[in-house]
Amino acid sequence: MKHQEIVSQMTLEEKCFLLSGKDFWQTRSVERLGIHNMVLSDGPHGVRRQAGSGDQLGLNPSLPATCFPTAATIANSWDPDLGEKIGECLGEEAASQGVGVLLGPGLNIKRSPLCGRNFEYFSEDPYLAGKMAAGYIRGIQKNGVAACPKHFACNSQELRRMASDSVVDERTLRELYLTGFEIAVKEGKAKSLMSSYNRVNGTYANENYHLLQEILRDEWGFDGFVVSDWGGSNEHIEGVRAGSHLEMPTTGGDSDLELVQAVKDGKISEEIINQRVDEILDVILPVTAAIVPLEGKPFDIEVHHKMAAKAAGESIVLLKNEGNILPLKKCTKVAVIGEFAQKARYQGAGSSVVNATKVDNAIDVIGNFDLDVVGFEAGYPRSGEGDPTMQVKAVELAKKADIILLYIGLDEISESEGLDRPHMKLPQSQVDLIEAVAAVNPNVVTVMSAGSAVEMSWLDKCKAVIHGYLCGQAGAGAMLQAILGEINPSGKLAESYPVKYEDVSSATYFPSKQRTAEYREGLYVGYRYYETANVPVLFPFGYGLSYTTFEYSNLIVTDKEATFTLKNTGSIDGAEVAQLYISKLSSEVFRPAKELKGFQKVFLKAGESKTVTISLDDKAFRYFNVNTNKFEVEGGEYQVLIGASVTDIKLSGNVTVAGTNAPNPSDKKILADYYTGNIKVIPDVEFENLLGHPIPDGSWSGTLTMNDALCQMYYAKSGLARVVCRRLTSMINKSMEKGKPNLNLMFNYNMPFRGIAKMTGGMCTMEMAEGILIIVNGHFFKGLGQIIGGFFRAGKKRKAASSPNYRMEYMADYKEDRFENK
Repeated sequence: MKHQEIVSQMTLEEKCFLLSGKDFWQTRSVERLGIHNMVLSDGPHGVRRQAGSGDQLGLNPSLPATCFPTAATIANSWDPDLGEKIGECLGEEAASQGVGVLLGPGLNIKRSPLCGRNFEYFSEDPYLAGKMAAGYIRGIQKNGVAACPKHFACNSQELRRMASDSVVDERTLRELYLTGFEIAVKEGKAKSLMSSYNRVNGTYANENYHLLQEILRDEWGFDGFVVSDWGGSNEHIEGVRAGSHLEMPTTGGDSDLELVQAVKDGKISEEIINQRVDEILDVILPVTAAIVPLEGKPFDIEVHHKMAAKAAGESIVLLKNEGNILPLKKCTKVAVIGEFAQKARYQGAGSSVVNATKVDNAIDVIGNFDLDVVGFEAGYPRSGEGDPTMQVKAVELAKKADIILLYIGLDEISESEGLDRPHMKLPQSQVDLIEAVAAVNPNVVTVMSAGSAVEMSWLDKCKAVIHGYLCGQAGAGAMLQAILGEINPSGKLAESYPVKYEDVSSATYFPSKQRTAEYREGLYVGYRYYETANVPVLFPFGYGLSYTTFEYSNLIVTDKEATFTLKNTGSIDGAEVAQLYISKLSSEVFRPAKELKGFQKVFLKAGESKTVTISLDDKAFRYFNVNTNKFEVEGGEYQVLIGASVTDIKLSGNVTVAGTNAPNPSDKKILADYYTGNIKVIPDVEFENLLGHPIPDGSWSGTLTMNDALCQMYYAKSGLARVVCRRLTSMINKSMEKGKPNLNLMFNYNMPFRGIAKMTGGMCTMEMAEGILIIVNGHFFKGLGQIIGGFFRAGKKRKAASSPNYRMEYMADYKEDRFENK
């Protein structure tokens, strides 16, 4: 151990208590040994250090910080160096606010466009996601702050996220859902990592030895610490045993003392405790030392605001530009229409919400640009049904302008932590407005704000569509620069845009129906499915237009790299994202038709040419073999494809690769659908063969367990519980009707019964939570008795905590009451 001298001086209680939070955001300290409190804070795209009492969902105010564009936005830049610069700013602001661990970036794969938290995640592709995350991590950690990539792993839905089981085959898990984390750990050198809420193949991620020890530490060489998602610790003892280091938030000592007792009873060895303490100290000690001289040091708000604008500008995607209507000429007569122009939609909802230092709205900053603005109309209410009067006013304004700048997108209720989207459509009020405005003025330039893909049945009503995603606090000005040509759009989509939701590979299986989320589509997520099954899309992965044109030529390929010439053949300076895909010819192992294995963003002045080299790393030709339990290479001939998108291939060359000669683990007859990519309806026998074990029964029974969610009280035996469930549902629906999701209600709605104990800071112990469940299952008096008994036993704890002999007295009471009398 690295810190044997310190660990050897710690009492058993001190060691066990270090593995759980002091409060909502801090670790515990042992000041006599120089171990100080370390603060953790949300921060995928901005620091959310809460000023008052802590809560997970940002219900209490946080300190002002720069709100950068979300991960879904920055992924469109395809520029890890940009991610690193953003990370440097995030790390500086975190240190300024005394934050030692910044909880981000988010790395979950966009399995479905309906996941409510997709705006926090980079891509449907693990290679792109991993490279972008590694850039963020390097930047955040430059001044000593620890980055914390999340949520490890397969956290692909918000519905019952704390109670669902992601059932996924090992090959898909390793190639698709873990590769991004692998890159983040190996290349970004992340000092911490957050486990996800859900189970993975039957075992909670926070106590999954296969994930946390065998893969993360033993295979990838991770040397940081693992923290549970807030309230995501199921069995603290098993989490520590498996490789988790920090349970958050505090349980008021309840689970800490269970861990102490487990050591004394021989249920877990003190050697494992020592190892976990040593591993977490290896982060706590240097991080807290690095933060001390930086805390309170102000950051330059204007410099960071400009960085946020730069990031937004480099991530804008031009989706349509009919007749080169963009960029607009100076002094163009424009009408600005859309509620989002008046109040920017620049970030998502949930634990990532940033209290921005300042926010640019289009209607406020458009006066700084050389445009003739004839007026503004909101055109639609921010949420809810359309308003005919607002629409009529917008139509009348549209008649007075040469060009319409129509600001639309997904509202806050559509993209939020704790809530998946019910469909891929824009609000109907916006669709109606597009059609009405286009009927009187065809020169509609649609300016979009959304963190996920949307259906666009209205696309033919617009001359141009320019997409800023969720562009952060400074995005409005950057967007206007792009509209006027001061910025040449260079963003490329990091996710596919299907024509309709039914085309999505996981549509049949998403979200989980009951307890299990079955990943029957396997490897075929996003473009991997569309390209293999020949399903047409609206906009392909990697797509994005420019105001200039590019020419690709002179490809030379080896099994180590691809080299080619890229030329800007237009009259405007611009940047192009050159993408490298691999395709196996005559493959014996089933695989997607194309897979991204490299990319490079290249800036070229008008008329300029550059020689571009994209390296092929250890992930270029590999696949995971479930029989050998490791990555292998299938030998043979591969195509190296260079393109402007996954469908727009400009150059191709063949290369022969030596394989590792591992036997093919797949049976072509049994897995026939996985060989063709036609995976929309996979039979049980085929999915079971892919899994390598029987499909787990995820159906609900009449008796709920501690790991079932509160929303499942709909099926409870207790009439009182069913009434409570209906009341919760009604309250959530009312908050959604108002256009602002009640995040606290949604969190509780999807929380399992054990979460009552894990998220109440000790006010409700696990024993009391078990009593609540007994009531829900129809045994009112028995459950009530356990709640009352647990309350008084918790009172003993509070009384003992005030005595000088706290640990000795309380541990005696704890063992007697919790274990012997239970």
